[in-house]
Amino acid sequence: MTYSSPLHAPAGGLPARAGIGLKSQHHRDVLDNRPALGFFEVHAENYMVAGGPFHHYLGLIRRDYPLSIHGVGLSIGADQPLDTAHLDRLAVLIERYEPASFSEHLAWSTHGDVFLNDLLPLAYDQASLERVCQHIDQVQDHLQRQMLLENPATYLEFDSSRLDEAEFINDVVKRTGCGLLLDLNNAYVSCVNHNRDVRTYLAALPLHVVGEIHLAGFAEDLDAAGARLLIDHHGSAVDAAVWALYSETLKRLGPLPTLIERDNDIPPLETLVREAGYAEQLLRQEKAA
Repeated sequence: MTYSSPLHAPAGGLPARAGIGLKSQHHRDVLDNRPALGFFEVHAENYMVAGGPFHHYLGLIRRDYPLSIHGVGLSIGADQPLDTAHLDRLAVLIERYEPASFSEHLAWSTHGDVFLNDLLPLAYDQASLERVCQHIDQVQDHLQRQMLLENPATYLEFDSSRLDEAEFINDVVKRTGCGLLLDLNNAYVSCVNHNRDVRTYLAALPLHVVGEIHLAGFAEDLDAAGARLLIDHHGSAVDAAVWALYSETLKRLGPLPTLIERDNDIPPLETLVREAGYAEQLLRQEKAA
């Protein structure tokens, strides 16, 4: 089932500008100063209640900025049915705020009735492919819109995998018509951890369906064998290596909506706006090229 009709993709989508994740400690600052940002992104699960201060502030901010809603709890890759109550709450949220973009992760986080507060990897085999495609079809049918699927950051791989990650994502996109949320930090982290060339990996992805780019920081450690280990922690500024990949990606694809992610060690709003400003500078350069 392929979603290409305007019914399934919000008119206009996100602007090809830089945005940041909206954090509660910045609500008043955003309203008071109206920073020059292209959009804000929120995690869906933080807003799955009827009211409260988060909704109050998001409603005010949504009047002036486009919105991207990013899911972290649908568990698209789980070996069990999707939680329909969660999907219903998501549909209510999307109807309420009419975001320009909705995205989720190629990962799983549920086992039976247990929710694991993590985004876990899956085997890239035929059974996983069938299950992920069925789940994405269900989400897009229920929400009546296209979703973007985010490439994961991973630290281990399964011996049972029969496809590499790029092949798997290509097959999912072809079969479901979903788009791709290209997380360049995740790509860099995974390729370093698995000793692969990140540019070869990126070239193999279905880049023609990228609807948004994510940039974030990582932490660095050593694994048990003493090899370099990167951790996608969203707790620092974007690394120079990821900025280089971003610049190359824009030259290849042109300007695209770009999010600066920061979920830990949240700095003052002006720090994030400044980092988004650097992405905006690179976007303007590509627009002028």
